[in-house]
Amino acid sequence: MSPRTLRTNDNWLKSRFHFSFAEYNDPKRSNFGVLRVMNDDLVQPARGFGTHPHRDAEIVTYIVRGGLTHKDSMGTSETLGRGSIQFMTAGSGIRHSEHNLNPSDDLRFIQMWLTPRQRGLEPNYGSLVGGPQVDAARQGKWNHLVSDTRSDVDTPVQINTDANMYVSQIGVKDALSIEIAAGRMAYCLCIEGGVDLTNESDGREEGLVQHDACQVQPGRLLITTTSEEALVLLVEMSQ
Repeated sequence: MSPRTLRTNDNWLKSRFHFSFAEYNDPKRSNFGVLRVMNDDLVQPARGFGTHPHRDAEIVTYIVRGGLTHKDSMGTSETLGRGSIQFMTAGSGIRHSEHNLNPSDDLRFIQMWLTPRQRGLEPNYGSLVGGPQVDAARQGKWNHLVSDTRSDVDTPVQINTDANMYVSQIGVKDALSIEIAAGRMAYCLCIEGGVDLTNESDGREEGLVQHDACQVQPGRLLITTTSEEALVLLVEMSQ
Protein backbone atom coordinates (compact mmCIF):
# COMPACT_ATOMS: atom_id res chain seq x y z
CA MET A 1 0.00 0.00 0.00
CA SER A 2 1.65 3.23 -1.14
CA PRO A 3 0.52 6.49 0.52
CA ARG A 4 -0.98 9.45 -1.31
CA THR A 5 1.58 12.28 -1.69
CA LEU A 6 0.65 15.93 -1.33
CA ARG A 7 2.87 18.98 -1.80
CA THR A 8 1.79 22.26 -0.20
CA ASN A 9 2.88 25.88 0.31
CA ASP A 10 5.47 26.12 -2.48
CA ASN A 11 6.89 22.71 -1.59
CA TRP A 12 7.97 23.58 1.97
CA LEU A 13 6.08 20.47 3.03
CA LYS A 14 5.76 17.11 1.33
CA SER A 15 3.26 14.82 3.06
CA ARG A 16 2.47 11.20 2.31
CA PHE A 17 -0.98 10.31 3.63
CA HIS A 18 -1.70 6.65 4.41
CA PHE A 19 -5.34 7.42 5.25
CA SER A 20 -7.82 10.13 4.28
CA PHE A 21 -6.54 13.49 5.52
CA ALA A 22 -6.93 17.16 4.50
CA GLU A 23 -7.49 17.34 0.72
CA TYR A 24 -7.09 13.58 0.29
CA ASN A 25 -10.37 11.70 0.77
CA ASP A 26 -10.78 8.01 -0.01
CA PRO A 27 -13.70 6.26 1.78
CA LYS A 28 -11.85 2.94 1.41
CA ARG A 29 -8.82 4.30 3.27
CA SER A 30 -10.22 6.24 6.22
CA ASN A 31 -8.58 4.23 9.01
CA PHE A 32 -7.23 0.83 10.03
CA GLY A 33 -8.57 -0.17 13.42
CA VAL A 34 -7.88 2.65 15.89
CA LEU A 35 -5.15 4.03 13.57
CA ARG A 36 -6.87 7.05 12.04
CA VAL A 37 -3.90 9.00 10.62
CA MET A 38 -0.39 8.10 9.50
CA ASN A 39 1.37 10.99 7.77
CA ASP A 40 4.96 10.79 6.54
CA ASP A 41 6.02 14.46 6.58
CA LEU A 42 9.12 16.06 5.06
CA VAL A 43 9.57 19.67 6.25
CA GLN A 44 12.06 21.96 4.53
CA PRO A 45 14.62 24.03 6.54
CA ALA A 46 13.34 26.93 8.65
CA ARG A 47 9.68 26.06 8.06
CA GLY A 48 6.93 24.35 10.02
CA PHE A 49 3.36 24.16 11.29
CA GLY A 50 2.13 27.21 13.21
CA THR A 51 0.08 26.91 16.38
CA HIS A 52 -3.06 24.85 15.78
CA PRO A 53 -5.59 22.93 17.91
CA HIS A 54 -6.28 19.22 18.48
CA ARG A 55 -8.80 17.36 20.59
CA ASP A 56 -9.90 13.78 21.32
CA ALA A 57 -6.95 12.02 19.70
CA GLU A 58 -3.86 10.15 20.86
CA ILE A 59 -1.05 11.62 18.74
CA VAL A 60 2.30 9.82 18.43
CA THR A 61 5.22 11.18 16.40
CA TYR A 62 8.41 9.30 15.45
CA ILE A 63 11.35 11.43 14.26
CA VAL A 64 13.24 9.89 11.34
CA ARG A 65 15.83 12.60 10.77
CA GLY A 66 16.45 16.25 11.60
CA GLY A 67 15.16 18.12 14.64
CA LEU A 68 11.47 18.61 15.50
CA THR A 69 10.79 21.60 17.76
CA HIS A 70 7.49 21.29 19.63
CA LYS A 71 5.71 23.95 21.71
CA ASP A 72 2.25 23.60 23.24
CA SER A 73 -0.38 25.31 25.37
CA MET A 74 0.70 23.32 28.45
CA GLY A 75 4.07 25.09 28.44
CA THR A 76 6.09 22.27 26.90
CA SER A 77 8.96 23.24 24.60
CA GLU A 78 11.64 20.86 23.31
CA THR A 79 13.53 19.77 20.21
CA LEU A 80 13.76 16.04 19.41
CA GLY A 81 16.09 14.27 16.95
CA ARG A 82 16.37 10.94 15.15
CA GLY A 83 14.96 7.97 17.02
CA SER A 84 12.95 10.15 19.42
CA ILE A 85 9.25 9.62 19.95
CA GLN A 86 6.67 11.99 21.42
CA PHE A 87 3.01 11.71 22.30
CA MET A 88 0.09 13.99 23.08
CA THR A 89 -3.23 13.16 24.60
CA ALA A 90 -5.22 15.95 22.96
CA GLY A 91 -8.29 15.09 25.03
CA SER A 92 -10.45 18.08 25.93
CA GLY A 93 -8.22 20.36 23.83
CA ILE A 94 -4.62 21.36 23.25
CA ARG A 95 -2.76 23.76 20.95
CA HIS A 96 0.75 23.22 19.66
CA SER A 97 3.25 24.08 16.93
CA GLU A 98 5.87 21.98 15.14
CA HIS A 99 8.87 23.50 13.38
CA ASN A 100 12.13 22.65 11.70
CA LEU A 101 14.37 25.44 12.97
CA ASN A 102 17.50 24.17 11.22
CA PRO A 103 18.52 26.65 8.48
CA SER A 104 19.95 24.04 6.11
CA ASP A 105 18.71 20.49 6.89
CA ASP A 106 15.26 19.03 6.29
CA LEU A 107 13.12 17.24 8.88
CA ARG A 108 11.26 13.97 8.40
CA PHE A 109 8.82 12.48 10.88
CA ILE A 110 5.96 9.98 11.01
CA GLN A 111 2.87 11.29 12.78
CA MET A 112 0.04 8.98 13.83
CA TRP A 113 -3.36 9.79 15.29
CA LEU A 114 -5.19 7.04 17.14
CA THR A 115 -8.78 7.00 18.39
CA PRO A 116 -8.87 7.15 22.22
CA ARG A 117 -11.11 4.86 24.25
CA GLN A 118 -13.01 7.89 25.57
CA ARG A 119 -13.49 11.56 24.80
CA GLY A 120 -12.65 14.56 26.94
CA LEU A 121 -9.48 13.18 28.56
CA GLU A 122 -7.09 15.52 30.38
CA PRO A 123 -4.44 16.78 27.92
CA ASN A 124 -0.98 15.29 28.37
CA TYR A 125 2.45 15.33 26.67
CA GLY A 126 5.56 13.18 26.91
CA SER A 127 8.59 12.06 24.93
CA LEU A 128 11.57 9.73 24.69
CA VAL A 129 14.75 11.49 23.56
CA GLY A 130 16.77 9.54 20.99
CA GLY A 131 20.46 8.78 21.49
CA PRO A 132 22.99 5.91 21.51
CA GLN A 133 21.03 3.84 24.03
CA VAL A 134 17.78 4.24 22.07
CA ASP A 135 19.63 3.44 18.81
CA ALA A 136 21.04 0.21 20.29
CA ALA A 137 17.61 -0.88 21.52
CA ARG A 138 16.25 -1.15 17.96
CA GLN A 139 19.24 -2.85 16.27
CA GLY A 140 18.09 -6.20 14.92
CA LYS A 141 15.20 -6.45 17.37
CA TRP A 142 11.87 -4.87 18.18
CA ASN A 143 12.03 -1.81 20.40
CA HIS A 144 8.61 -1.62 22.08
CA LEU A 145 8.06 2.14 22.35
CA VAL A 146 4.31 2.55 22.88
CA SER A 147 1.69 0.57 24.82
CA ASP A 148 -1.77 0.98 26.34
CA THR A 149 -2.11 2.77 29.69
CA ARG A 150 -4.12 -0.26 30.82
CA SER A 151 -1.33 -2.66 29.90
CA ASP A 152 1.20 -4.12 32.34
CA VAL A 153 3.99 -3.55 29.80
CA ASP A 154 6.57 -0.90 30.71
CA THR A 155 7.22 1.28 27.65
CA PRO A 156 8.56 4.85 27.28
CA VAL A 157 5.20 6.04 25.95
CA GLN A 158 1.70 4.98 27.00
CA ILE A 159 -1.50 6.02 25.25
CA ASN A 160 -5.20 5.75 26.03
CA THR A 161 -6.12 3.11 23.46
CA ASP A 162 -5.47 -0.58 22.85
CA ALA A 163 -2.40 -0.34 20.62
CA ASN A 164 1.34 -1.04 20.65
CA MET A 165 4.13 0.43 18.52
CA TYR A 166 7.47 -1.16 17.72
CA VAL A 167 10.50 0.05 15.75
CA SER A 168 13.44 -1.98 14.44
CA GLN A 169 16.61 -1.29 12.44
CA ILE A 170 17.24 -4.50 10.49
CA GLY A 171 20.58 -5.44 8.91
CA VAL A 172 21.23 -7.85 6.04
CA LYS A 173 21.84 -10.79 8.39
CA ASP A 174 18.83 -10.12 10.61
CA ALA A 175 15.48 -11.93 10.42
CA LEU A 176 12.80 -10.33 12.53
CA SER A 177 9.54 -11.93 13.58
CA ILE A 178 6.48 -11.05 15.63
CA GLU A 179 3.30 -12.94 16.47
CA ILE A 180 0.03 -11.13 15.72
CA ALA A 181 -2.44 -12.90 17.99
CA ALA A 182 -5.99 -13.88 17.09
CA GLY A 183 -8.32 -10.90 17.44
CA ARG A 184 -5.42 -8.50 16.73
CA MET A 185 -4.06 -6.84 13.59
CA ALA A 186 -1.11 -4.65 12.63
CA TYR A 187 0.03 -1.99 10.18
CA CYS A 188 3.69 -2.17 9.10
CA LEU A 189 5.52 0.82 7.59
CA CYS A 190 8.90 0.62 5.86
CA ILE A 191 10.49 3.92 6.92
CA GLU A 192 13.85 3.38 5.22
CA GLY A 193 15.34 0.71 2.92
CA GLY A 194 13.38 -2.29 1.74
CA VAL A 195 11.90 -5.43 3.33
CA ASP A 196 10.05 -8.62 2.49
CA LEU A 197 7.16 -9.60 4.78
CA THR A 198 5.89 -13.16 5.07
CA ASN A 199 2.91 -14.27 7.14
CA GLU A 200 4.07 -17.77 8.01
CA SER A 201 0.55 -18.77 9.07
CA ASP A 202 -1.03 -18.37 5.63
CA GLY A 203 2.00 -17.93 3.33
CA ARG A 204 1.11 -14.42 2.20
CA GLU A 205 4.08 -12.33 1.08
CA GLU A 206 4.54 -8.60 0.55
CA GLY A 207 7.52 -6.53 -0.54
CA LEU A 208 7.88 -2.99 0.79
CA VAL A 209 10.29 -0.16 -0.01
CA GLN A 210 10.71 3.21 1.70
CA HIS A 211 7.31 4.87 2.42
CA ASP A 212 5.29 1.70 1.66
CA ALA A 213 3.10 -0.02 4.26
CA CYS A 214 0.83 -3.04 4.49
CA GLN A 215 -1.96 -4.37 6.67
CA VAL A 216 -1.06 -7.47 8.70
CA GLN A 217 -3.57 -10.08 9.82
CA PRO A 218 -3.13 -12.60 12.67
CA GLY A 219 -0.22 -15.02 12.37
CA ARG A 220 3.54 -15.11 12.71
CA LEU A 221 5.08 -12.29 10.65
CA LEU A 222 8.64 -12.70 9.36
CA ILE A 223 10.56 -9.64 8.10
CA THR A 224 13.84 -9.74 6.14
CA THR A 225 15.71 -6.95 4.38
CA THR A 226 16.04 -6.47 0.64
CA SER A 227 18.52 -3.63 1.15
CA GLU A 228 21.71 -3.21 3.18
CA GLU A 229 19.65 -1.95 6.09
CA ALA A 230 16.01 -1.13 6.75
CA LEU A 231 14.02 0.75 9.37
CA VAL A 232 10.48 -0.48 10.05
CA LEU A 233 7.65 0.64 12.31
CA LEU A 234 4.78 -1.64 13.31
CA VAL A 235 1.49 -0.61 14.94
CA GLU A 236 -0.27 -3.59 16.56
CA MET A 237 -3.84 -3.19 17.82
CA SER A 238 -7.15 -4.86 18.59
CA GLN A 239 -9.48 -5.73 15.73
